Amino acid sequence: MSRRVRRKVAKKGKDKVFLPSLPEIDDEVSCSDSNEAVDWTSLPDDTVIQVFSCLSYRDRASLSSTCRTWRALGVSPCLWTSLDLRAHKCDVAMAASLASRCVSLQKLRFRGAESADAIIHLQGRTLREISGDYCRKITDATLSVIVARHELLESLQLGPDFCERISSDAIKAIAFCCPKLRKLRLSGVRDVSADAINALAKHCPNLIDIGFLDCLNVDEVALGNVVSVCFLSVAGTSNMKWGVISHLWHKLPQLIGLDVSRTDIGPTAVTRLLSSSHSLKVLCALNCSVLEEDTTFTANRYKGKLLIALFSDIFKGLLSLFALTTNSKKVNNVFLDWRNSKTKDKNLDDIMTWLEWILSHTLLRAAESNPQGLDDFWLKQGASILLSLMQSSQEDVQERAATGLATFVVIDDENASIDCGRAEAVMQDGGIHLLLDLARSWREGLQSEAAKAIANLSVNANVAKAVAEEGGINVLAGLARSMNRLVAEEAAGGLWNLSVGDDHKGAIAEAGGVKALVDLIFKWSSGSDGVLERAAGALANLAADDKCSLEVALAGGVHALVMLARNCKFEGVQEQAARALANLAAHGDSNTNNAAVGQEAGALEALVQLTHSPHEGVRQEAAGALWNLSFDDRNREAIAAAGGVEALVALAQSCSNASPGLQERAAGALWGLSVSEANSIAIGREGGVPPLIALARSEAEDVHETAAGALWNLAFNPGNALQIVEEGGVPALVHLCSSSVSKMARFMAALALAYMFDGRMDEFALIGTLTESTSKSMSLEGARRMALKHIEAFVLTFSDQQTFAVAATSSAPAALAQVTERARIPEAGQLRCSGAEIGRFVAMLRNPSSILKACAAFALLQFTIPGGRHAMHHASLMKNVGAARVVRAAAAAATAPLEAKIFARIVLRNLERHQIEPSI
Repeated sequence: MSRRVRRKVAKKGKDKVFLPSLPEIDDEVSCSDSNEAVDWTSLPDDTVIQVFSCLSYRDRASLSSTCRTWRALGVSPCLWTSLDLRAHKCDVAMAASLASRCVSLQKLRFRGAESADAIIHLQGRTLREISGDYCRKITDATLSVIVARHELLESLQLGPDFCERISSDAIKAIAFCCPKLRKLRLSGVRDVSADAINALAKHCPNLIDIGFLDCLNVDEVALGNVVSVCFLSVAGTSNMKWGVISHLWHKLPQLIGLDVSRTDIGPTAVTRLLSSSHSLKVLCALNCSVLEEDTTFTANRYKGKLLIALFSDIFKGLLSLFALTTNSKKVNNVFLDWRNSKTKDKNLDDIMTWLEWILSHTLLRAAESNPQGLDDFWLKQGASILLSLMQSSQEDVQERAATGLATFVVIDDENASIDCGRAEAVMQDGGIHLLLDLARSWREGLQSEAAKAIANLSVNANVAKAVAEEGGINVLAGLARSMNRLVAEEAAGGLWNLSVGDDHKGAIAEAGGVKALVDLIFKWSSGSDGVLERAAGALANLAADDKCSLEVALAGGVHALVMLARNCKFEGVQEQAARALANLAAHGDSNTNNAAVGQEAGALEALVQLTHSPHEGVRQEAAGALWNLSFDDRNREAIAAAGGVEALVALAQSCSNASPGLQERAAGALWGLSVSEANSIAIGREGGVPPLIALARSEAEDVHETAAGALWNLAFNPGNALQIVEEGGVPALVHLCSSSVSKMARFMAALALAYMFDGRMDEFALIGTLTESTSKSMSLEGARRMALKHIEAFVLTFSDQQTFAVAATSSAPAALAQVTERARIPEAGQLRCSGAEIGRFVAMLRNPSSILKACAAFALLQFTIPGGRHAMHHASLMKNVGAARVVRAAAAAATAPLEAKIFARIVLRNLERHQIEPSI
């Protein structure tokens, strides 16, 4: 599904493009060519102020602290005409500290109720525009105080989230306190009464732009009294009486643009409004189901008026209505051509500016709700409109357009599934270049939304490739260093998605992405779950690569991830941290990360604790990490000492109905721990045998392998072996041995059965009263016959009588090589046996049972095949126990089955190739 400042100059074509406020986005410009000292404080004041104007507030503060001159220039009123507090926690104390800078403040953007309460402490009496989001908790009292202190206010926008606690009383306060108001846009107000609207009509004579969006009730009749209104939006508002509206609103003398998108307006009301209003130029009715269901409706007959709907060609409509000319071959460039037009028309500019705003709002809402039937619209027009809006001069329009692109491609947020057609439509229209341009902006709101869009689009492999080719990895790595949490979060999400697969891992590491991600964890170690989950998720992907895993460790990633596993309570972070530790520990043969993770204080204890999590994903990744870590001898014993045996047995007992992934890892972790005989005995004692038998009956191939592997290890101990028999494990293992799709599962099931019935369990079973012993003996004999029958059948599946006959009469290496190739189980070369296990198979070559002899020879063949991961190790162990003599005897035994002889000869040949035993 995953989530930075020095002025830079980057070449683009023949021109130079200044990229302020993002030092790590591109390679740093080196000043090493000049040895001359530069006195930056000697710059003219105007130049310094111009530089300051291109920086974020945080960077201005940093530069202002360098000297007295710059400190004085840093508080210049011209630098503080606009203030965006959305990324900051703006409480009363912070607002008071900014007050001295806000004497000329004209434009303010904020987020949340706490910031709203603090606005009056900025003492920005000259404020002209206020825009807020996350306004659900803002009350009438707060809003009334804000407007009372800012009587020069000309624009007030609250949304797009619902203003649930704002009522008509606050709207009346706005009317009484802000006589110069020109623009009012409110979202999600429950009821906008006639009194409130009439107050606006009476006290705000300059009010030309009204938006009551997604409201429950708006008095239609009263809106007909606001004769100053030029642009009106009731998009998403319910309970509208369209019959009343169509007979009243067409009388509004200055109404130019009307937005009724996402409402239940029908063709009759649309027809009357378009035909009766003399001033109306644009009626936007996007995603209006009642209108769209009438296939007979057409708006082409209304000359000089434009209807924007899902079934209309929006770009052509704009061109024809306003007689716009385009120098481009693409009609989709209508917005761009209007912006670049040398001939300025105020009326046209007002309409197009309003259209940009309402289209960005409506398309974002459509993307969020993702209604059925919009695929064709998104592919043919929607994506292009959003890309056009991203180039708007209105920052909030740009942000919403980028958010729309990030949202409309997502099909399933939980599983990070996107619509590939939509993603590639964005790419083909040049969207990646545009998004990266926005991400390079010094405005943090644009950086955040552009990074979010890049992240979501990069789920598609083709888009990810385009992002990398356009330099997007460097951009995201730079943004990941941002001091703005929202920017850093989205950038980390982009690196998370780009790090899926192997194509871009190296590039991310080269761009400094690993260090940036690790630093993010330390920087936002608490209270920032989104940042932490994305950073840990990206590191988990990167750690799957051997080279990158080393970089993660060198950057302090082990400590950072263990810290998350120990301290963070958010399940998404826990899951990704555990996954990252699992991947770091998966390179045991090529680096020391496995041991390093185990040696990190509290790591193993934290992972053991996470196996008790109520969230399946966390349990799965924690078990996977413990499985990988258990390949290290010291880790294996430390896990057991930390309560790992009890925790993993409990996990196995509880996951009979869980996902195959969790089942595989639970059984795999027990398999890893059971390599130690002490742990194996402890697993049996804690009740680990029954759940492993149950998992052996799973339908999933991967679960077969891990359950069979764990039972194979447990069966080495005669007490466990007897318990497996008594718990009904023989039929389960027989079924695996004969029916599993996995050769490895069949192989290990056969070895487990061989351990159980090579005679060592018999003495253990006889302990007890005579009656009990007799009963056990009869039961064991039946189980033994069943097991040997299926062991023999398994071994015979790897033999061919004709090939074996040739091999028996020939000493030619080619004949044995042919048998080896047929018998080989490639995955078995990954298994590592102890000296005791190798010794047991060697001893089994002397067993009276010809079937067990053949099985032992077959097993030793698998363990010593040259090229196997641990073949040399096994050959050395065989030398230590003097196996060559026993193997040679088995190969020459007259009474041994042909399979046992041929397999034994191959084992001797393998030993010879390992230069352990001279040729026979």
